[in-house]
Amino acid sequence: MEVVQFDNAESYEPEKGWRRVSLAGSDEFSFEWFEKPPGHASPMHNHENEQVCIVLQGELTLHSEDGESVTLEQYDSAWLGPWEEHAVENEGDELAVGLDVFAPGRSFDYWTDRE
Repeated sequence: MEVVQFDNAESYEPEKGWRRVSLAGSDEFSFEWFEKPPGHASPMHNHENEQVCIVLQGELTLHSEDGESVTLEQYDSAWLGPWEEHAVENEGDELAVGLDVFAPGRSFDYWTDRE
């Protein structure tokens, strides 16, 4: 058993107000809790990991490479396949909180090693 207490979990803030927290997981899957402030968008990106994004508070808009967009409200979720180009944006007026699940699991190196 591995227990990760939220207050002691590894976290980082890739951009002001955009915070990610690494929860319990493994090489097979990982969980990242995140906060995204109003008006913030991640850059268009892709990765080898399958991803499930679950909105816990507020709403998030997912953008695809082909220009399709969909807005997820509280408790909505979306699955993104490996190498699927996407961006995630908070177009709302309140803080958005969500949970990302990645398979295979990944570390924060995906964002921290980007330059």
